[in-house]
Amino acid sequence: MINFIFSPIGFFVLLSFFIAGALGSLIFQKNDRLANVWSGVFASAGSIWGLIFSSLLLLGSFSVSWAANSTSFSLLSVSFNIDKLSAFFIFVISLITLFCSFYGIGYVKHFYKRYNIGVLGLFFNLFIVGMLLVVSAANGIFWLIAWEIMSIASYFLVVYDRNDQENVRAGFLYLVMTHVGTVFIIISFFLLYKFTGSFDFSVVKANMALVPALAKDIIFVLALIGFGTKAGIIPFHIWLPAAHPAAPSHVSGLMSGVMIKTGIYMMIRIFLNMVQPIPVWWGVIILIIGSISALLGVLYAITEHDIKKLLAYHSIENIGIILLGLGSALAFSSLNLPTLALISLTAALFHTLNHAIFKSLLFLSAGSVINKNHTRNIEEYGGLIKFMPYTALFFLVGSMAISAMPPFNGFFSEWLTFQSLFQGIISIGSYVRWTFIISAGALAFTGGLALLCFAKAFGAIFLARPRSEEAKHATESSPWLLVGMGSLALLSLFFGLFSGPVISAIKNVSQSLVISSSAVSLVSVNSNQTISMGNFSSLSAPVFALIFVVVLTAVFLLVKYLIYCRQKVSVGATWDCGTDLTPRMEITSTSFARSIILIFKGVLRPRLHYDVKYHDSQSRYLPESRTVDISIKDIYSTYFYGPLSRFIFALSEKIKSIQNGNINSYILYIFGALLLVLFLVR
Repeated sequence: MINFIFSPIGFFVLLSFFIAGALGSLIFQKNDRLANVWSGVFASAGSIWGLIFSSLLLLGSFSVSWAANSTSFSLLSVSFNIDKLSAFFIFVISLITLFCSFYGIGYVKHFYKRYNIGVLGLFFNLFIVGMLLVVSAANGIFWLIAWEIMSIASYFLVVYDRNDQENVRAGFLYLVMTHVGTVFIIISFFLLYKFTGSFDFSVVKANMALVPALAKDIIFVLALIGFGTKAGIIPFHIWLPAAHPAAPSHVSGLMSGVMIKTGIYMMIRIFLNMVQPIPVWWGVIILIIGSISALLGVLYAITEHDIKKLLAYHSIENIGIILLGLGSALAFSSLNLPTLALISLTAALFHTLNHAIFKSLLFLSAGSVINKNHTRNIEEYGGLIKFMPYTALFFLVGSMAISAMPPFNGFFSEWLTFQSLFQGIISIGSYVRWTFIISAGALAFTGGLALLCFAKAFGAIFLARPRSEEAKHATESSPWLLVGMGSLALLSLFFGLFSGPVISAIKNVSQSLVISSSAVSLVSVNSNQTISMGNFSSLSAPVFALIFVVVLTAVFLLVKYLIYCRQKVSVGATWDCGTDLTPRMEITSTSFARSIILIFKGVLRPRLHYDVKYHDSQSRYLPESRTVDISIKDIYSTYFYGPLSRFIFALSEKIKSIQNGNINSYILYIFGALLLVLFLVR
């Protein structure tokens, strides 16, 4: 059985589950319920097989390879090479897919009789197949085919709710941006082919000495733009806050939790595994981009009142945190500090896993709220903890995890990222050290702003009084949704409490890319699950959990027995100064974020719109109402994408004049192009 799993057949079985789910959903498309259950069951079964397959590869010293060369196209090889890095990403994909698929069985019901459920199941399963192929393909051309499968399938999922024109526009923007990124990736692959003579990743790696330094730098820039566009780094992120909210919530969980990590996977694969050695400025650039993406991502999240857009901006923030670990690893690798590179890469991979868990949890929780309130506007929620207590609990767990609060998993991966940055500060001189100092400060600032943002989000959604009729009549979600959310909430706690063994497993993945015998002694986890970083620092997850439980218990006992038991408590109506308390008196999402927006107005460029309505007397002393609307200026569209699109349209109008309908002109164009080609290949 073990040999069967470790053979290529084990991987083909994994793919076959999702292919069967896709085809079966399409076959049974006339029966909404059957198509939905078929898709969810096969996706869940495939995810379970993927967890078994990847876990055994991670725990053992095995890899799976298979290749079939094309007879008609010599450059195409349908080949797979699943090493520990690929197995890690297959594990992450399978883990999140399992719970999103289970959640989707209940969530998709509100689409019955409105849209084709079979088509949704088709593209959902093809989307997962595309991601699995992306992290396992071993040939550049075949990888691009897998990348297109993933991108096209996710596009149709984004525009699935096509009656909303905003979703259609978001899908178009996503399609354009993802293919712009693909163009940069294709150019980088062809540059590698030019100097190495192959699209096979192993051959490219073996012949990397043939690639000139300047060509390497160009490949780095092209790959960073291409994969960074898919990952959502600033300023190539504009598709992400539009596309993720448009997709169904279980798809949003997959896109934000897993799909954007495929860009991170390829950055690691190319920069740390294939293109070696590398200059130190590569790591510095990624550290700077990571710092900017983390800070601006969380700032834009604070300004949002659309719950799914708020979560989408936090994906940009967490991609920035992952890039801080990856940038540190690149800098340490180029400076011949493999031990520190291993620490940094482990931090990046650990946060990749943790972000996938808590961000999927938050998107599923948001979907539960939206499904019952029929709006994404946070201002129209309020008081939902009374009507949706389990959803509130799960959203709170995700909020604490993403805010890096112990004992949940987000704290431990951010702690490890801090250690890698601190090691850079004490181990490196020159300007690189200042980059590490700024990055550490940016990470600390980002953590504080993230906590503020989710205090706003949880308070505005679940606390106080309902601010709409839908919120007043909301009910808890179905067991399908609760099980999906609850499982991810437990995983957030599990991967926090047992972060020591998880880090040990991920360290083996990092060691397969960064060879260092001394790293074992520097990064260690003892039997008490205490994570030690040499003589620098150590951390015990169980101790943190124990402190957390003790503090909660002490506060509960203090309030219950030392305060309430010593005084008479009477319950009555709140004194309201003779007025009726209404939801209009609550602190809203807008008012909560206003001070932060004004503090960072130089970056966010807010616009205040005042609207004052007067009584019939038109007296300026007796206004009937005053409203203040705060909107954020999209500086990327205003100052970069807007002028760029206008330039392209103007250029297109000029170029269009060559289509004059004259056959003689077209023959002249062909003749000129032929002469140019002959000159280039002479």
